[in-house]
Amino acid sequence: MEQPNQKYSQTKALWAITKASFKAIFANPSAIIFSVLFPIIFILIFGAFGNGGGVTYHVALTENSDTSNFFYAGLKQAPAIRVLRYADTSLLNKDLQKGKITAVLSIVTEKDSLQRSSTKVFVRSTTASANTLGSFMPVLDYLRLKIENAQAGERESLITIAEPEIKEVRKYRQIDFILPGQLGFSILFSTLFGIAFTFFGLREQLVLKRFYASPVNRINILMGIGMSRLFFQLMNVIVLIFFGHYVLNFTLVNGYATAGEMLLVTVIMLFQLMGVGLIFSSISKSDTSIPLLINLYGFPQMMLSGTFFSIEVFPGWLQEICRVLPLTQYNDAMRKIAFEGQSVFDCGREIGILAIWMLITYAIAIKVLKWE
Repeated sequence: MEQPNQKYSQTKALWAITKASFKAIFANPSAIIFSVLFPIIFILIFGAFGNGGGVTYHVALTENSDTSNFFYAGLKQAPAIRVLRYADTSLLNKDLQKGKITAVLSIVTEKDSLQRSSTKVFVRSTTASANTLGSFMPVLDYLRLKIENAQAGERESLITIAEPEIKEVRKYRQIDFILPGQLGFSILFSTLFGIAFTFFGLREQLVLKRFYASPVNRINILMGIGMSRLFFQLMNVIVLIFFGHYVLNFTLVNGYATAGEMLLVTVIMLFQLMGVGLIFSSISKSDTSIPLLINLYGFPQMMLSGTFFSIEVFPGWLQEICRVLPLTQYNDAMRKIAFEGQSVFDCGREIGILAIWMLITYAIAIKVLKWE
């Protein structure tokens, strides 16, 4: 007796494609080496360096600071120091506790009985700015000597810099800057290479063409292969986060909840990168051109997105370009969530820019995607 026709199960097809693609990833040992081992090596190397946060020191002044003397003028002209204005004192204190500013300065000018002026500079900071405060104090002392030498002979301004008052909060470690950047570096290249070469190979071997002719929905074909790459990269990110946390004291403000929010931001970034990989696999005429396209896309972002050092080491006009790159948004959001304790909802700007990049990416991918 003939069996009645059974409805084709798209869910089973999606699961079969995902499982097969996932097995293919682990069949290639180099994928694990480049996705997990190399980032760990980079984390250990760069985490052992000194100050990775750049050479620009952000400082703020108290409301009663004297801004009419020579010291304030020199402070404004110092290329390594950026004086920030805060209208809200509570916001200033929050940024200080989060390590967003190096110190709060109070500049006080006094005159003795002979009407000779002297300037005292009081410095207030926290352990969250420990990575920059140590090198900031010599810069401040050099500025003092420079101003006093310029005033030599006049002796109108004697400048005294007090010992910094440091409040104990969360300590900012070098790993808190390095690890989020290495996560971005890891998923950027491993996802692009994985997606681009996988889809290019399937197209060249006519596997995609056969899939296209089957009852499987095209979106399930793309999702099946893409989801396996997504799960694989999330596994790598989990390993790197907890390696950094338990081995190198990487800060997770709210523990597992913070790690979960970092994974959510990573999912958004991975979807954007998978779209870029689809584009490269479709426009490449040969597999030798894929690495060139990936490097053209990846290396500028790797250098300009705060992966290894702060973007504030660049000129102002270049910083504006850096701030719109997708990897910059990922790195910034991960650091805000991990160390500052902000939630995903507090990273609306970063996620919004990533969403715009995602829309642009998939709009292009739909136009150029090839099945044969």
